Amino acid sequence: MLNIFDNDAFSVFRLTQAINNIEYRPGRIEQMGLFEADRVDTTIVAVERQGDMLKIVAPTPRGGPGRTVEKGKRDLVPLIVPHFEINDAINADEVQGVRAFGTESTLETVINRVAQRQRQHAQSMALTEEYARLGAVRGLVVYADDDDGNEAQAPLDLFQTFGITEPAAVEWDFTSAAEDGDLIQSCSTLTRAIGDSLGGIGYDHIHAFVGDEFFDNLLKSPEVRESYKNTSQAEWLRAQRVLHNPGGGTRGVFEFGGIVWENYRGLTGTDFGIPDQEAAFFPVGVPGLFRTVYAPADYIETVNTLGQRLYNKQWDSANGKRREFEVQMNALRYCSRPGALRRGEFA
Repeated sequence: MLNIFDNDAFSVFRLTQAINNIEYRPGRIEQMGLFEADRVDTTIVAVERQGDMLKIVAPTPRGGPGRTVEKGKRDLVPLIVPHFEINDAINADEVQGVRAFGTESTLETVINRVAQRQRQHAQSMALTEEYARLGAVRGLVVYADDDDGNEAQAPLDLFQTFGITEPAAVEWDFTSAAEDGDLIQSCSTLTRAIGDSLGGIGYDHIHAFVGDEFFDNLLKSPEVRESYKNTSQAEWLRAQRVLHNPGGGTRGVFEFGGIVWENYRGLTGTDFGIPDQEAAFFPVGVPGLFRTVYAPADYIETVNTLGQRLYNKQWDSANGKRREFEVQMNALRYCSRPGALRRGEFA
């Protein structure tokens, strides 16, 4: 029965193509389209830094001249592309009842069985991607521990890695004791600081992913509420209602002081999200600010090929009782200008 898996439909190419085409429920940052993707044929990328700007270095031929770097002005930092892998298997008993010699229905049924498992693993990888994106937006990409209790890969601190001093957290006062205009002044100070860090590069707007307590206190602060009086949004602001989009990863969003404030929806009971009393600020509309690098899988047939988002491969087990398969992702996410990121917390 397991000979059915020798069909071309179960080749690395076909399985990889299928899992990359599976629709999944995207995370909020994916919906925003912040990250631009590069595909490389190596598992280590050299990131060039010139001032506060980081970028992927173009490859050069083996044995030929390399890229010249001006001393004192540019330097290269190698980054290893993280490897994520999920192992699974389909036992012979799972497809025993669908055997039909000489028909296509058997193949279709088994393909559907594999596709179902692929969808589950694609969801897990999508969640992993969003977790890394959120880390890059905050300047610290943290990797989860595995199910066996092994220690997670060391976090990628973008500030430390590239020798950039992390800007001090901005404190926000939402109390009634705050002077009128203090909040809008804080917004102006922050937007100017981010603009200065970008030099002559323009941006669309400043966005903030905000924790629950931070968002609630901001929403009901006297200065914010006063600014919305006599406007079309006054009614829902008074009722503390916001634009709601649970499936998209946000609990609400509105604009104030030149900043778009968004109550980011993470996973309750985990560190996947923004801490309750914090906010993460970043510019939107800066070309190449957030990057994703996809590296090839660790298969013979993928050596020196350009990386794909996801890979899927299957093979017969040693005892012939099941068909083992895996889904893997080799992806690095980072911010090319960590100096433009800011963290906020309310007093």
